[in-house]
Amino acid sequence: MIEWRQADWRTTARRIRDAAAAGGAPVTYGLIGACGVIFLISPLSGFGGDAYRSEDALLAAQAGYFERWGVIPAELWEGSAHALVTPFTALFVHGSWLHLLGNLLFLYVFGAMAEERMGRAQFALFYMGCGYVALVCYAAAHADSEQTLVGASGAISAVLGAFLRLFPKARVTSLFPFLFFLPLRFPAWIVLVFWFALQWAAQEAGSGPGVAYLAHVAGFAVGFLYAWVRYRGGARVKVPATEGDSQP
Repeated sequence: MIEWRQADWRTTARRIRDAAAAGGAPVTYGLIGACGVIFLISPLSGFGGDAYRSEDALLAAQAGYFERWGVIPAELWEGSAHALVTPFTALFVHGSWLHLLGNLLFLYVFGAMAEERMGRAQFALFYMGCGYVALVCYAAAHADSEQTLVGASGAISAVLGAFLRLFPKARVTSLFPFLFFLPLRFPAWIVLVFWFALQWAAQEAGSGPGVAYLAHVAGFAVGFLYAWVRYRGGARVKVPATEGDSQP
């Protein structure tokens, strides 16, 4: 783990950026690879169509896949061993290509530097733990729901929250719809605060089926608070360079 001193923040920031860019984030890239492979071999990818005799058979396989590996709030509180494990397994299950690629884009942009700052083991525990908590928070708010919840959004939201605390001055290239999707560079804190506000507004307005905005908000808040408490004795890193592309 990197030691932090206010006097050498420029050197530290450069080391983090260079290490992440050189592939020094095996946990982040491993998570991306695992999610991708799991989706490809799932009935959602579209590559196993020949294995199903009809569209009904495919839909049944997809429903069974979600029920086996996803979180069902009404079952989570029954306390069975399988149900208690599903907040972990659900982090690697995605419902569509768009769902998968959107999540992995954010993980790629923000995960590598957060991992380099936290350290490999701590980042892995942070990701899994915050993802679990985010899904449980959603399940607690919808305790009677039998709708399956899947996706890494809660864990990735936690990474965004931690990134906001750790790298508030980092600049990222973002595409904002109301700015005609022009690629513009903004400080990370502007992008992430804007993203959080959108999630909160959507959660307050009510979301459609399968969109767990509350899990996003919970994950972001838990990640930010963790980084705030864990690193409150050290200086936040100010990274002036562009770190990647994101789309709130």
